[in-house]
Amino acid sequence: MSREDPPEAGQAAGSAGPEPAAAPSAPAGPGGTGAAGPPDGGGITGSVEAAGHLSIYLGTAAGAGKTIAMLDEGHRRQQQGADVVIAFVEGHGRPATEARTAGLEMVPRKVADYHGARFEEMDTGGVLRRHPRVALVDELAHTNVPGSGRHGKRWQDVLELLDAGIDVITTVNIQHLESIADAVEDITQVRVRERVPDWVVRRADQIELADSSPDQLRYRMEHGNIYPAEQVPQALTHFFRADNLTALRDLALRFLAGETGEALPGRPARAPWETTERIMAGVTATPGAEAVVRRAARIAARSKADLDIVHIIISPDTGGRSRDDCLARLKQVVSDVGATWHQLDAGDPVSALIEFARSEHVTEIVVGSSQRSRWRELMGGGSAVTRVSRLATRAGIDVHIVARREMTAA
Repeated sequence: MSREDPPEAGQAAGSAGPEPAAAPSAPAGPGGTGAAGPPDGGGITGSVEAAGHLSIYLGTAAGAGKTIAMLDEGHRRQQQGADVVIAFVEGHGRPATEARTAGLEMVPRKVADYHGARFEEMDTGGVLRRHPRVALVDELAHTNVPGSGRHGKRWQDVLELLDAGIDVITTVNIQHLESIADAVEDITQVRVRERVPDWVVRRADQIELADSSPDQLRYRMEHGNIYPAEQVPQALTHFFRADNLTALRDLALRFLAGETGEALPGRPARAPWETTERIMAGVTATPGAEAVVRRAARIAARSKADLDIVHIIISPDTGGRSRDDCLARLKQVVSDVGATWHQLDAGDPVSALIEFARSEHVTEIVVGSSQRSRWRELMGGGSAVTRVSRLATRAGIDVHIVARREMTAA
């Protein structure tokens, strides 16, 4: 749970504990801060004027220096007269990190029992009672020990602090962003269990990149500055391979370039009129649809475009409970990446999809690769993807066809 690093690396010494298979998210109540959806869905209370400012140090990988950067910023603000506290910092037994905490007040942690073991979590209530100007909160993607507090995820705790008017400086690694996590899984072949909705990160007033070259990170790993010695060999041959670290760095740079509207080094900036693009993904409640949504979210982020997800209802419904579960997961991912959900029930889903795209001035359509037998039931033969491509081309709309990926359970 309290880790900034890949699951295969194991539990670092001093960590807050093992990650449960499925930690519950706080239910969304009327005006409650534990809502799973973005602010405009009614999950966050408080006026805009009263909300605290959010700053994020985005790491390319564990050991890139984001926690130290957060602590250094805390010291800088304290020297300027701000009331700063450490709400939670995970040192992972790293001497340099522990040394940086000196001179900063720490809010006592909450001790929780889980499966016969004792773990430490951030005491959100204690931070609210202390009510500092600035709270330092490490590891935004962390999953709280079940029953340890009012929220299942630390990002939900952070939203509550912000809602109370407390400025928060926090950290997260690029692999934990919802729209990027499945790409990281494909690259590294390591399951990313802890995820943060994109809309939470995009709410930040400031995002700073904590970056180190792949060679620097591997050097730190080899010398025991990131993981305990017994975990180093596996990490170096798996998640911390040089090619993996290079890819993670590129993902982080692309994400930040999308947020700021800047071009990546060596790549031309986008023309002004391209910022008016609108992306749409057509999905059904079938395995692999979540990957299509995440891929569409990354395309939309790079274009600074709005994203619409159009769910095509399959009639007659023969999926039962399995389909309902798939649909619930799909809606959650749509919410997490900050997209807008639409639903179509039409005799000819492809024609309805294209008509929707025209009416909403969509410039690019994203669809998953054809599941021919399933689509034959819908269309009476042939490939729906082929029809989408043909009709979209006639309408002057670009089409992205992405591979469906059904991740196996870890």
